[in-house]
Amino acid sequence: MAAESDKATGSVHGERRRHVLLFPLPYQGHINPMFRLAGVLHSRGFAVTVFHTHFNAPDPAHHPRYRFVPVPDGTSGPGPDGVKDVVAHVIAVGGACEAVFRDRLAAVLEEYSRDAVACLVADAHLLPMVEVASRLGLPALALRTGSAACFAGFLAYPMFCEKGYVPVQNDTQLDMPLSELPPYRVRDLMEFREDGHAQMRELLARAVTAVNASSGLVLNTFDALEGRELAGLRRDLTVPVFDIGPLHKFAPAGESSLLRQDRSCLAWLDAWPPNSVLYVSFGSLACMSPQDLVETAWGVAGSGVPFVWVLRPGLVRGCETRLPDGFEAATRGRGVMVEWAPQEEVLRHRAVGGFWTHNGWNSTTESVCDGVPMLCRPYFGDQSGNARYVEHVWRVGFELRGELERGSVEAAIRRLMTETDGADMRARAGELKEAAAECTGVGGSSYLAIDKLVAHMMSL
Repeated sequence: MAAESDKATGSVHGERRRHVLLFPLPYQGHINPMFRLAGVLHSRGFAVTVFHTHFNAPDPAHHPRYRFVPVPDGTSGPGPDGVKDVVAHVIAVGGACEAVFRDRLAAVLEEYSRDAVACLVADAHLLPMVEVASRLGLPALALRTGSAACFAGFLAYPMFCEKGYVPVQNDTQLDMPLSELPPYRVRDLMEFREDGHAQMRELLARAVTAVNASSGLVLNTFDALEGRELAGLRRDLTVPVFDIGPLHKFAPAGESSLLRQDRSCLAWLDAWPPNSVLYVSFGSLACMSPQDLVETAWGVAGSGVPFVWVLRPGLVRGCETRLPDGFEAATRGRGVMVEWAPQEEVLRHRAVGGFWTHNGWNSTTESVCDGVPMLCRPYFGDQSGNARYVEHVWRVGFELRGELERGSVEAAIRRLMTETDGADMRARAGELKEAAAECTGVGGSSYLAIDKLVAHMMSL
């Protein structure tokens, strides 16, 4: 199209666009919201330039409207293995890129001219990128890809350390309520035991520092979902807060998936009645033990419920993802397994009536916004806190706790999919779906927040 004919210089029909520069954290749950934000800003007239690491690099061919600037990060070989390794990598990656990013950012600013660039939007976990931009005189915004409640936990983390809630010393602490951050319990915080506590505290502190050093905090959430939490952040922060979510309702992520999506499951879903199919996916990073896979499989089989199950490579720790002998025969005709699915389309499908999820924030909001109740099985990070809100605040699902055992799995699936309790959750999820549609419609809170964000960026 003519409007996209000169993406590098940002001209449209001979007119100059303002540039926005983006730098996502190179993990799937952070890449998707950043590219959705790119789509929103591009639709509002900005030319988009994406800085990115070599690790989990996006494919520029999938995003022809944007310019891409690679920034070497010194990594080679396979990515981090295990949650603590991921945390260490998140902390390290910004520093590894800092010097090269400074040179390449300076070159881009010289090429475009400083006045043509509105700002940098960096993932809040990339503190060095925010600091580099500041030293070069470029305003930066921080994108947090989790919930407002989660970031409130980041802000309160030093207090929780002082009060002895963390690091957790024994399991009896885990269900202790946090009166300072209801409805969280200690287990809902992002925490490690003593051996990983210093690393986690550094991770959260750096994100808070990045937000405080920025010219504004951008959140992928919406007022109808987290109004109280957003009000708290606006009270506690000195920078403006823009709740512009759910971003997937404004702009698709495009081809930003790091895994190839198997779309065959969509045609399979067409044959099933409304709200009859369970969608099972534990995201791009969560891992389970071989025994948990076996118990999950036989619980799914025993439930009698039709299902789509995402069995990505690496889902099972330390070995190949293999279902138990006899499982496929036991579920033949009522289940399909794929390595990766087009999740947004699956959740929108009329046949899907429940989502067994790890409760990453993207998955949680996508489920909420399509009116799909959740069976929650959080693994790490912010997932336990998200599950807590699903069950105790929004009441659109429940957590499957304790050791996975096929009988409890079977009962939980039936509760969600076939019992009155699950139907009530589905009705409440439908109400949240309507609220999300109102927020993202013309004149809605998120629509107006995007207007305010764009005006703020143009004023920097």
